[in-house]
Amino acid sequence: MRQGYLIPVYNHGRTTGPLVEKLLKQRDLPVILVDDGSDGETKAYIADTAGTFPRVMLVTLDKNRGKGAALCAGIDRARELGLTHLLQIDADGQHDPEQAAFFLEESAKHPDAAICGFPVFDGTAPLSRVKGRNIANVWTRITALSGNIPDAMCGFRVYPVEPLWRLIHRYRLDPRMGVDIEILVRLVWLGIPLFFHPVRVVYPPDGISHFRLVRDNIRISLVFFRLFWGMLLRLPVTIYRRFQVPGRSP
Repeated sequence: MRQGYLIPVYNHGRTTGPLVEKLLKQRDLPVILVDDGSDGETKAYIADTAGTFPRVMLVTLDKNRGKGAALCAGIDRARELGLTHLLQIDADGQHDPEQAAFFLEESAKHPDAAICGFPVFDGTAPLSRVKGRNIANVWTRITALSGNIPDAMCGFRVYPVEPLWRLIHRYRLDPRMGVDIEILVRLVWLGIPLFFHPVRVVYPPDGISHFRLVRDNIRISLVFFRLFWGMLLRLPVTIYRRFQVPGRSP
């Protein structure tokens, strides 16, 4: 296994350097920073981070294309580098980076699986976000035809690179906030095992969130619309497999 970190960055300049430092203290691994068309101030912070930590590799998008597009660019770069597994973490400081070592260890135990975080919120989490997340999780379980998905939107995960690379080049994934949901559902459809572990999530008072309530909820709804039709195509086979009598030939 050759593990690494993937951090999509869009105007999170001040939090990027401290996040990289904390991750490298957990495991000294390559770090892929994807600059998703950030402003000049953030570009300066990113350049300083890349200059400070030799393990950092920078991928730059010419304009802001969204988290999904940044993730895909990072996966392409990881495959070029020969990395086999990536821990994805958001750059906004919401996820606890001290849990990175545990997630990477779990990935080493289950190299064919995706190791996914499900959030443990403190009192800083906006109630509207929590409720919206619960609705999205219900629809994720429906479209994935799986009850084994406690959360579909947490951006703290370890992916096996090769199946994810094949997935992003086979389908046109949502380029923005719906990407975490879509990847998880399609991985289930591909038969990739998922293991979930809790991760602490905070909403810093000075944190920068790019989630737009109306715009992104509409995009996520469209993602579920597309996934719903894919679920219907798979439903007969799924029902057959679950109710097939053991030892009986079809």
